[in-house]
Amino acid sequence: MTQERSEAAIENARPVDLKFEVTAIPVADVERAKRFYSNLGWRLDGDFVVGDAFRGVQFTPPGSPASIHFGKGVTPAAPGSASGLFLIVSDIKAARDELVSRGVDVSE
Repeated sequence: MTQERSEAAIENARPVDLKFEVTAIPVADVERAKRFYSNLGWRLDGDFVVGDAFRGVQFTPPGSPASIHFGKGVTPAAPGSASGLFLIVSDIKAARDELVSRGVDVSE
């Protein structure tokens, strides 16, 4: 009976809200990365230092509910290894123009 009730409870349960909020970006130079995202106009949400072993920096792109984290001790991944991340924009030309105006080397 317990198994039947558990399955029925799962079938009738409301789904739990799941919100993707952050992804960790492995970087080699925290200060350089911080300048880069700041120059993009992304909001600096925090820069937290805990001793010599941890520093977490969080930025959020304009209009995004999700953020990025990077720093020291944030992820064991190798710097530069992040892949498959997409920044979605409503106007690709305007987004490219803005990035170029902020000094970012963007291909055509």
